[in-house]
Amino acid sequence: MSDRTSNDESRSLSVRDRRFCIRYPFAADVVVLNLETGSRTDGVTCDLSLGGIFVCTSKPLASNTRVRVTLTKKDQKLEALGMVRIVKPRIGMGIEFLDLEPPHHGLLCRWIEQLSKVR
Repeated sequence: MSDRTSNDESRSLSVRDRRFCIRYPFAADVVVLNLETGSRTDGVTCDLSLGGIFVCTSKPLASNTRVRVTLTKKDQKLEALGMVRIVKPRIGMGIEFLDLEPPHHGLLCRWIEQLSKVR
């Protein structure tokens, strides 16, 4: 019996097809620190999910760059390690969360819960 899933099929999947978390519109100030060079990029989120964020910035980092992100919304701060997964020149970058410490993961879950009630 042949396997219907081939490597060619998985390579042709777009980013949209690979998303596994619901994205919600969300605005927060963001500081992205490039862990390789130490450079800093500022921006604003336009969406948020349990898996990551999209940062609107005119100076996105290169794909696969490891970063530390700090989101600030009112008096709340969320910090996470992440990786740039998609780059849209002069528009921004999608960052996947790789690691969140328990207090930051709790804050992310609270934000998502509040956003899901609004929908």
